[in-house]
Amino acid sequence: MPIKNRFAELLPEITAWRRDLHENPEILYETHRTSGIVAERLRAFGCDDVVEGLGRTGVVGVIRGKTTGSGKVIGLRADMDALPIHEQTGKPYASKTPGAMHACGHDGHTAMLLGAAKYLAETRNFDGTVVVIFQPAEEGGGGGREMCADGLMERFGIQEVYGMHNWPGIPLGQFAIRPGAFFASTDQFEITIEGKGGHAAKPHETVDSTLVASHVVLALQSIASRNADPTEQIVVSVTSFETSSKAFNVIAQRVHMKGTVRTMSPELRKLGQERLTAIAETTARAYGAEAKVNYMKGYPVMINHGAETEFAAEVAREVSGDCAEAPLIMGGEDFAYMLEERPGAYILVGNGDTASVHHPEYDFSDEAIPAGCSWWAGVVERRMPAA
Repeated sequence: MPIKNRFAELLPEITAWRRDLHENPEILYETHRTSGIVAERLRAFGCDDVVEGLGRTGVVGVIRGKTTGSGKVIGLRADMDALPIHEQTGKPYASKTPGAMHACGHDGHTAMLLGAAKYLAETRNFDGTVVVIFQPAEEGGGGGREMCADGLMERFGIQEVYGMHNWPGIPLGQFAIRPGAFFASTDQFEITIEGKGGHAAKPHETVDSTLVASHVVLALQSIASRNADPTEQIVVSVTSFETSSKAFNVIAQRVHMKGTVRTMSPELRKLGQERLTAIAETTARAYGAEAKVNYMKGYPVMINHGAETEFAAEVAREVSGDCAEAPLIMGGEDFAYMLEERPGAYILVGNGDTASVHHPEYDFSDEAIPAGCSWWAGVVERRMPAA
């Protein structure tokens, strides 16, 4: 099953959809225009059911095969939201919305799944039901969690679920995947160090919160180097450091820090939270200061299921001739919530030699569309072969 001829025929149309979405990016749950277009197209394709408003602004389409005797129901998910980044591609279809752009390729994901839905609704050459899922708010809003909380899996009887993301650096239209932990958990923290401010000429009369906070920053790196198993992955990053005074001659009363903790296992995630809290509090106390920690759980580790991952790789090999082993990725992905609810797998499709995702010069490569659409269709036709 190589790239399907139908998707080569549809490429100009799907490309036009993608560029329209690119030109009109919407952030988090504010995907009203995008969701409306998706629902309108799914109805035009002849989907058996189209449901809007799941997970606030998510859209779901149901396509039944020529037969449904197998009783199988497979979910296919694409994300729709953009990022709060000012685009610098200079493309004729660049974002018309200041401060927002599709810098992660969700416009391409949405367009590819729409293309697959059009094909599947035309052919229906499978025995079972496919549920196409268009999700808002992947970029930090937890749209996948919200759709699951709204009963996505139960309402549509989904038994397996599959997702796909484009990836710069992988050859155009090629695929990569790995079983088990794939994308990291993404927790955030805030640490406030409260000392005793004063004149810079009289440090002995103060408790220097800047000095204390600096020691905390350094000590936090011992979590990775001395607390975690060296064969596992954890990244602790302090990304913001702000003192309560901006004057040259004042020792600040307070320092506020922000950062992230990323891990590849639930156990290490728990350890990271425990050690960060203990290190901040005890280090501050040793210098006569006080630390207050606010630890905020983000996306969980995204874990691919073994059998479904091998199946996804088989389909990818049929489409492109090969499927590489993907690297561990310390970024987060809220498809993790769907994989906690149902078995399934998440795959990368190559975007070629382009700027990285989340970069103002990034753009999705339209040449990847036939491969991505063919993979979606292949998952359905291989998993639920026609009776």
